[in-house]
Amino acid sequence: MLQRTKIRDCLLGVLGMLFLISAAVTLTLSCRWLYRSDMKHLHLSEETGYSGEEILANYEELIDYNLSPFHTRLEFPTFPMSEEARIHFQEVKVIFQGFLCMLIVSGVGYLIGAFILIRRKEWRFLKYTGICSLVIPIVTGILIAVNWDWVFETFHELVFANDYWLFDSVTDPVILVLPDEYFMHCAVMIIVLVVAGALGCLGWYQIKRHCSCQTV
Repeated sequence: MLQRTKIRDCLLGVLGMLFLISAAVTLTLSCRWLYRSDMKHLHLSEETGYSGEEILANYEELIDYNLSPFHTRLEFPTFPMSEEARIHFQEVKVIFQGFLCMLIVSGVGYLIGAFILIRRKEWRFLKYTGICSLVIPIVTGILIAVNWDWVFETFHELVFANDYWLFDSVTDPVILVLPDEYFMHCAVMIIVLVVAGALGCLGWYQIKRHCSCQTV
């Protein structure tokens, strides 16, 4: 019985990890202030020759396209786009929509499971959620700190079955306003959000465990 309980808590912990990761990815994609901050910090307008308003208009179109399942065709307001780039962005949209689906499914499943166990005053699932959720961010964070370029290139080579992500700035000037630094900051933000969620679960577990020991 104890072994079955541990397996149940581990499985719920993995579900919680998926929820935290998908939530962090979705929040980061939705976090437009991060791009606005990078646009100013990296002097994108001066570096590319495009006005801030034009850069933001094209960026907003890209984000809206990736976030909404009803936004089926990407059309930049002012930037031209090659067929290879269109295919790549379609593939990117599939990935982000997958994270949105995972967010909903894992969120509903995790909340139901957590609600049932909390009513029983069983808190160990929080510990497993925290532990599971720390593994990927820690490993990824170390790799990013050691060699961001390798992480960036390896990710694209593993996820995409073609090289359409290697944009030509002549045919696809959008790449000029999407520097590697911005993607690195997005990765860091995802890691920070997941770690924060994991530590929150571990902290909550320790508090409830301490309270239970005092009650006993």
